[in-house]
Amino acid sequence: MEKNKGTILSSFPRVFWVANVMELFERAAYYGMNSVLAVYLSNSVQQGGLGFAEQSVGFLQSLVYAMTYIVPILGGALADRYGYRRMLMIAFSLLTAGYYISGNVSQYGVVFSSLLLLATGAGLFKPIISGTLARTTTEENSGFGFGIYYWMINLGAFLAPLLVSYLKGFSWSLVFTVSAIYCALMLIPVVFFYKDPPKPENKKTLGQVLGSAAMVLADARFMLMIFVYSCFWILYFQQFGSVLWYMRDFVDKAPVNAFFASLGIPFNFDVEHVTVINAGTIILLQVLVSRAVKNVKALPTMVTGILFGSLGFVFLAFAQSPWIFILGLMVFSIGEMTAHPKYYSYVGLIAPADKKAVYMGYAFLYGVIGSLVGSNLGGMMYGKILKPLVGQVGVAATVREFWLIFAVLGLVTMAGLLAYHRYFSEDTEATRLRAKRIMTVLYALLAVAGAAFLYNSLGSAAVDYKTMVQSVILLLVGGGGLAVSLRRA
Repeated sequence: MEKNKGTILSSFPRVFWVANVMELFERAAYYGMNSVLAVYLSNSVQQGGLGFAEQSVGFLQSLVYAMTYIVPILGGALADRYGYRRMLMIAFSLLTAGYYISGNVSQYGVVFSSLLLLATGAGLFKPIISGTLARTTTEENSGFGFGIYYWMINLGAFLAPLLVSYLKGFSWSLVFTVSAIYCALMLIPVVFFYKDPPKPENKKTLGQVLGSAAMVLADARFMLMIFVYSCFWILYFQQFGSVLWYMRDFVDKAPVNAFFASLGIPFNFDVEHVTVINAGTIILLQVLVSRAVKNVKALPTMVTGILFGSLGFVFLAFAQSPWIFILGLMVFSIGEMTAHPKYYSYVGLIAPADKKAVYMGYAFLYGVIGSLVGSNLGGMMYGKILKPLVGQVGVAATVREFWLIFAVLGLVTMAGLLAYHRYFSEDTEATRLRAKRIMTVLYALLAVAGAAFLYNSLGSAAVDYKTMVQSVILLLVGGGGLAVSLRRA
């Protein structure tokens, strides 16, 4: 057994390990900062934060997170055209600057801009590393190789927030500075150790990439599945917003601290440990979960995972004890690690037979919709429903209703996936037509909502720029979706 393991490990070239080290540090920077970002931005100035309203923070996060999913569309083409090593240098330079500036400015617009700079760097980085791994592994060792990659992601997400607990005791800006240092250090292996893997035979131009994106976006059947699955990711993105605020404002952390003190361990349970719990659960249980579902079909596995995710929010709804709160986070993490790997298998099943590779490349669109809606929705709901109740007694019923809304959304996602599989999973003329009708209605509703938002943002004495930006996004998605659908018709 040991000999076989050694053979597999030695089968990877040096650039594979260099890429994984860079992934570890980049994810440490990302999750370290994001484990406290929502709280830092919304804490009062007296508490060392920036004092932004939760709704404003949710809006900011929605665009920043969406950027990390959108930029890879272009990033992969740029990397193929100009070289992985060159684009890695640009990516880490943008990341370093973005992290450092974000932690050392206080104006909303400047913070927003620096975080978008950071998101651009992260988006450029993603396809380079996954492309490096794809081109440095073989059919025999790719499963193990990508397992190492996934483990590195979660190791960074687990370790970095633990250090954040120590760093923020000095200053919040130090958290951002250390994330910047992580990324700056990675310029060293890029310059001295990283070599471009063998280039693909056919390099896509930017125009070809945009053309394939238009083709996928025009496929109403595929986009309908993305819209349905994105509802689950609305729940996921609460971990970087409303869950952190709830822990800060409502969760009694003393029992957890007392437990660790009884073991002789000085420990201060705080918001950054939400990310630690999520990543730690995945590190401990991913192999077991993957083995348990490896022979189960994709759809039942996804539905089961989403059920666990919804159950996690039910635990949050009844989390009178911090231990129930922690259990809720763990149960949601089990749901995430159950559903998401099978999602990619499901995309492969429903994609047109002659375009599976292209469609797999755009499977990440769930994150764009999930982050845009999830962060915005969480910030708005928390600011209007829970924030006014901080410090009051007898609020358990309202708290319960708040989290149960998300649990119900998870159940709706399950029902939607089951309905989709029954009526749309086969690629036929009839399923395409049915999906097109539904998506046309959805796109029209988004366009109408965008127009209404724009009218409201301009109708007041002071222009509401956040609402204006949201309206433009809705108009682009809704109007663009209608235009592409009608043109394809």
